Amino acid sequence: MCIENTITKFFAALNNRDADRMDSLLDPEAVFYFPKTQPLIGKERILRFFSILFRQYPELSFKLQKIICQGGSAAIHWTNRGIDRRKEPYQNEDVTPLEMNGEKNKLYQ
Repeated sequence: MCIENTITKFFAALNNRDADRMDSLLDPEAVFYFPKTQPLIGKERILRFFSILFRQYPELSFKLQKIICQGGSAAIHWTNRGIDRRKEPYQNEDVTPLEMNGEKNKLYQ
């Protein structure tokens, strides 16, 4: 079971800043490892992080470069670029591991 479809939906929701859709795709016990942060534990904390990120970067879009799946796990190579609050250009790149909670069909990394 590759979770590529769920990952693609999550990143589309992220790019659309659709917190409700992101919420529906995250397990309540999700753990998110974002560059230069402590692990974010629980979907409420993850969604709060993205809310803050959206305020810091009024323009920010993520692009999926590659998704490598194995069963209910995946590694996602992504890039992003945008403009911060000071109108400065921003870009970043990372690889994020994710897992699917098979019982709930949600991302829980």
